[in-house]
Amino acid sequence: MLSFVQNKWVYIIGILFSILNAYLFYKDFYFLSLLPFALIVIYGAAFNLDKLLLFTVFCTPLSLNLEQLDIGGIGAYLPTEPILFGIMCIFLFKLFFKKKKMANPVLRHPITLAIIFHLFWVFITAITSEMPLVSFKFLLTRMWFIIPIYFFGIQIFKNNFKNIPAFIWAYLIPLTVVLLVTVIKHAGHGFSEEAGHWIMSPFFKDHTSYGAIIALFYPIVVSLFLDKERTAISRALIGVILLIFTVALFYSYTRAAWLSVVGAFMVYLLFVFKIKFKYLMYIGVVLGSFIIINFTELSYMIQKNDAEHTTENFSERIESMSNVSSDASNLERLNRWSCAIRMFEERPIFGWGPGVYSFQYAPFQDPADLTIISTNFGTGGNAHSEYLGPLAEQGILGALSMVLLVIAIFYTASKLYIELEDKATKRILMMVMLGLVTYFTHGILNNYLDTDKASVPVWGFAAIIVSIDLFYRKRKSTPTRIENQ
Repeated sequence: MLSFVQNKWVYIIGILFSILNAYLFYKDFYFLSLLPFALIVIYGAAFNLDKLLLFTVFCTPLSLNLEQLDIGGIGAYLPTEPILFGIMCIFLFKLFFKKKKMANPVLRHPITLAIIFHLFWVFITAITSEMPLVSFKFLLTRMWFIIPIYFFGIQIFKNNFKNIPAFIWAYLIPLTVVLLVTVIKHAGHGFSEEAGHWIMSPFFKDHTSYGAIIALFYPIVVSLFLDKERTAISRALIGVILLIFTVALFYSYTRAAWLSVVGAFMVYLLFVFKIKFKYLMYIGVVLGSFIIINFTELSYMIQKNDAEHTTENFSERIESMSNVSSDASNLERLNRWSCAIRMFEERPIFGWGPGVYSFQYAPFQDPADLTIISTNFGTGGNAHSEYLGPLAEQGILGALSMVLLVIAIFYTASKLYIELEDKATKRILMMVMLGLVTYFTHGILNNYLDTDKASVPVWGFAAIIVSIDLFYRKRKSTPTRIENQ
């Protein structure tokens, strides 16, 4: 009888809420619709923080950047950022006041040490920043991505290995929906390049961030599809997902994303042919040194462009990747890089402050470097590089912190992959490592770690690598394989 009464009240409340919400919708008041969502978040925060984090990951591909909340150069992504901020506060409260300490191996891990150094230097340079308010907001944003996704993520991966594939699928499923919707909309515009620059709105701001995230998950989808131990139905469904990703990637018109996927494939071949990591380091050092030494000469190769070069022809777009004399996007990117170098030369130690590049780069533009898409007021955005941006904003140690982070991630993952015996664990490690290869390769040309779309998978994949390294090295396959989650 009590159960009947309780259920009856649930139905009554649900019907009344629906009627009231419909009426308010009619009156152009939409906020009551957020109440069930808010109740879910509150319940998760109070009783099941693990599930709340996975729910946030699921919301990330669907999140919206509300420009009207953009203050001091840092946008607000809803609903993910408020939830991540809440998870960060709860996690830190438990850590400091309930004495739930992080495991010492986690704190001593090379990837963790690189992240801590990065956050520490962001804090130091925020103090010396040209715009401290903007820089401390940048620091806070970086913290509410790293602490919940990386540090708390390691805890939930440690507690249950199944949370690792759950994390990946939680992002992959809604991302597939976003791509499908975008491809359908794009088809309605004849897959034109002009439409390709905005068709992914409102889920992505532009085609470059859209392409970067597709590339980030592309190796994962390919790996899942090639898993021969899957059922025929499962592989067929993943084959459909792979087709959606392929079409979306091709028509993203994002050359850097195409290039990053090729880079991931080349890294995979290095493991197939068992080429030693130290040789890769030698090649990387030589190429990096060549670019640094000849950067000024490369910059002065720029010639002012009279018209932006655009084409929907795939071969022509591939050729334009190396075109620094007539392609406007390449020219503007070199302009931004040149500004970052000049900003670094003026303040080489502490930089201008985290997150302030877009407010400070305008005076550093050389008239000879300006393009048809340059702005005299420097309102065009960031430095278009995960490495040169920190160099300008945080000085030499800021750029070094990013380089050390990349080295720590790929050295750990490469060494771990060779040592692992369980095929299921090796497969997921290779998935996330190749995904990160695409992002950090793409990071040479663009930077998106200030967005939830990139930060959630990047820091999450780093947490997966650390979790496997510390807690699942000797894991043996179980009847429920990781790929079939």
